[in-house]
Amino acid sequence: MTYTSRVFPLETMDVPGGTETVLRGGRHLFPLLPQALAGVDRIGVIGWGPQGRAQALNLRDSLSGTDIRVTVGLRPGSRSATDARAHGFTEDDGTLGDWLAVAADSDLVILLIADAALATHHPEIFAALKPGAAIGLSHGFLLGHLRETGGDFPAGHPVIAVCPKGMGDSVRRLYQQGAEINGAGINSSFAVHADPDGRAVDLALGWSVALGSPYTFRTTLDSEYLSDIVGERAILLGAVHGMVESLFTRFRLAGDDEVSAYEKSCENVTGPIARTISRAGLRAVREDLDADGREIFDRAYTATYAPAREIIAEIYDEVADGTELRSVILAERRLGSRPMSEIGGAPMWSYGDQVRARRAEHPLPVEPFTAGVFVATMLAQIDEFAERGHPWSEIVNESVIEAVDSLLPYMHARDVAHMVDNCSRTARLGARRWGPRFQSAYEQIAYPASQHPADPALLTTFDTHPVHQALAAAAKLRPAVDIAVG
Repeated sequence: MTYTSRVFPLETMDVPGGTETVLRGGRHLFPLLPQALAGVDRIGVIGWGPQGRAQALNLRDSLSGTDIRVTVGLRPGSRSATDARAHGFTEDDGTLGDWLAVAADSDLVILLIADAALATHHPEIFAALKPGAAIGLSHGFLLGHLRETGGDFPAGHPVIAVCPKGMGDSVRRLYQQGAEINGAGINSSFAVHADPDGRAVDLALGWSVALGSPYTFRTTLDSEYLSDIVGERAILLGAVHGMVESLFTRFRLAGDDEVSAYEKSCENVTGPIARTISRAGLRAVREDLDADGREIFDRAYTATYAPAREIIAEIYDEVADGTELRSVILAERRLGSRPMSEIGGAPMWSYGDQVRARRAEHPLPVEPFTAGVFVATMLAQIDEFAERGHPWSEIVNESVIEAVDSLLPYMHARDVAHMVDNCSRTARLGARRWGPRFQSAYEQIAYPASQHPADPALLTTFDTHPVHQALAAAAKLRPAVDIAVG
């Protein structure tokens, strides 16, 4: 399908093997929002988790001065109501209400409740919709559930998705920074699943612009669901947690004290490695090392790539066939009677505060072994997505940009375990399931293999990889601001 916009100026971006059409965002486009959202008088944001809060606030701010009202819908008795009121959404002015009533009164209904809750309650929401109301998603999980259960979206309704490539706090914080630097925000993908009246593309693009996305790229609900769920379990969360715990142990066994081991593992991934990739690309991590450092990087990279790729392929298969979706829903049933335990119980995490306190006096260089393991795992995910047919914008955003420009900065401010314990339930479950698999693969396969000489063919493939072109193209659309984590 060829997507065109009647409202926004689209651009062509060169990617390996061709081009992709994207929309460059920015506050200069806000005056076009009423035209893009034609026919929408009320946007109902259903849910007040991290994404619900961020999106409702961004939409309200962007649409200030227009006739379009943003209303938050919550389930009866929701504990989130107090926080929503504190952010200015109230029953008195009609901007906070019962979720089904809000859904019934809205022209664009954005469904941002937890995945398992949406799987359970979507029939009630669908039944409440007014004729022709657009259904908005920020995740393809519901599509996967409907296919598993033989359901479908209701006919006659546009079904669109805008999927920010970062956690809710990042979506909000970078939007606020955009008040000072035009275009600052979190990139988003958009998808059109149903377009009965021809409005869907501009509805989705208007929603994305209003969220503050620096650029918006096209995907499908199927592709977004697969790449997003796999990425959470791999380089974005699960693999990173397993990686830094295994590296901490490796450095301790090599004789480093606890603080040094933490700096060479967790601190290095979330700090100098992430910053180098964000600002200069993947090749720069290796190129900035001296000769001895490159030799260490090369051995770690070539020893890690194959075992990481094997696990990522397994994750992809289990997401694609519904196994991972079923595991999330089953877990939600169990967790109804007991809370999920926290993941940060290993001794290493007690040293995080000490490391963070001495950053100003103790700047760190890139640790070459850690860098080789991290970059190899990232490339393994990139290659799996490319082989499965994902577009390059989606590949670099789900595998690189979301990691280095959204999640890793938060991990740097808090730590990796804290991030895993405070992300969405679906992501948290996936990281807990697959993180130990990566940890075992690193410890049992990759690290022993790193004692052998590097594989020159794998290094040549890395050096000439098409991802470098794709990242360079995406970098041209990146605003000149890093996220500031308070």
